[in-house]
Amino acid sequence: MTDAERLLAIEEIKQVKARYYRCMDVKDWAGFAAVFAPDISVNYGPVLEDASELKAAGAAEVVALVRGVVEPAVSIHHGHMPEIEIVTPTSARAIFAMEDLIFWPEGSLHKTMHGWGHYHETYEKIAGKWLIKTLKLTRLRVVYT
Repeated sequence: MTDAERLLAIEEIKQVKARYYRCMDVKDWAGFAAVFAPDISVNYGPVLEDASELKAAGAAEVVALVRGVVEPAVSIHHGHMPEIEIVTPTSARAIFAMEDLIFWPEGSLHKTMHGWGHYHETYEKIAGKWLIKTLKLTRLRVVYT
């Protein structure tokens, strides 16, 4: 892989992650599903205190899981400072620093959640497109109101 090919792959992976955040926040579930490899596996950890880890496998299950958490809410997700390693021409690893802010509707257990952490991911290039293959979210801090 040339330096130019490696830089192009890194930029394409950044675009996939940006699309992941945007599609989640605007509730574009078809666009959200399109960023995942068919055999995606995710672990979002616990979203609420005393909750079990949120895990899913397969694009449809991941979309259903995330949709169930954020669809009734206004969500704002930001990704920062990507560390991307191209392992082979069709596989990569990445860590993205993240911040999220979620506003739940009246009557919910919490009004807001503000969190910080890191996405640890692997990517696979399938049919010429980079897709998220595995995702684990680790949180540094979460504040609820």
